[in-house]
Parts: sequence; structure tokens; C-alpha cells
Amino acid sequence: QVQLVESGGGLVQAGESLRLSCAASGIFRINGMDMGWYRQAPGKQRELVATITSGGITKYADSVKGRFTIPRDNVKKTVSLQMNSAKPEDTGVYYCWGSINPYWGRGTQVTVSS
Repeated sequence: QVQLVESGGGLVQAGESLRLSCAASGIFRINGMDMGWYRQAPGKQRELVATITSGGITKYADSVKGRFTIPRDNVKKTVSLQMNSAKPEDTGVYYCWGSINPYWGRGTQVTVSS
């Protein structure tokens, strides 16, 4: 059974940095799978934050371009989200996503205080 488990969420102040990680288990390799991060703020729909294809092509929401990056490590079977210059509007539950099926993690809470 494939699982995606997020970690690294928490409370930060505006302008600070935070790094989220997502570890895949129950799968031999993630090389052929696109992966990414979505988030859901209170009262809002889940939205795409960033994705990275199996070939390393990245895509970012306009709201995070230039502040967030999404590195992946196929050997460790992880994908991360480096969040720099955090803003209060980045607050939400962040979900890891894998393109096969697709797979979803349970989410990790990120709160950015002003």
C-alpha cells in the first residue's frame, strides 16, 4: 500500500522560511511519478502550490513563484517544499500528491503569523 507522509509543518512568522517534506513508502521507486504540493486554506478549495514532473520540470502557482521551490530526491523517495519569505496567505493544510492513481498524503498544517 502506497503512502505519502508529510512532515515539517508548523507556525512561523511572516518573512521566515519553512521546509516541508513528503516521504513515499510502499512503492519501489518514484522516478516515473510526477509529484507535488497542494494546499487548502480555511473555507477555500484545495489549490495547486507546486509540482515537479518525473523529468524534473517544475510548475508553481503565481502566488508562490520566486519564493517556493520543490526539490525531489528519487533515491530517498522524497519531495520537499522549501518555503521562503512566508506570508500569512500561505497559511493552510499542505498535501503531498503523487500522480499515479493519484496518491495523497494526509496533510500538514502551516500557519504564518503576521
